[in-house]
Amino acid sequence: QVQPVESGGGLVQAGGSLRLSCAASRSIFSTNTVGWYRQAPGKQRELVATVTFGGSTNYADSVKGRFTISRDNAKYTVALQMNSLKPEDTAAYYCNTVQLAQKSWSWGQGTQVTVSS
Repeated sequence: QVQPVESGGGLVQAGGSLRLSCAASRSIFSTNTVGWYRQAPGKQRELVATVTFGGSTNYADSVKGRFTISRDNAKYTVALQMNSLKPEDTAAYYCNTVQLAQKSWSWGQGTQVTVSS
């Protein structure tokens, strides 16, 4: 498997929560910075949050205070806890290393998040 595998998406009401998970091989995540990205219909893919190998995090202003990214280096997994979801969070969510994000072959299938109002 050369692409990450995302899971955990679904349909939720506004104000609800979801937890996304991403798994990849050691060769993909390694010590690279990993990000969660999202793409809504008709819009460009945007970076939502990143986490370094050491655990430092960064968030887009639109999700700051609501989303939390974390990683388990031993299991090569990255999670995104999403709270207080809004309809504008509706998108397909993907994880990828920042280093490979420009490579079209590196993207997985993503997981769909739909937030109803």
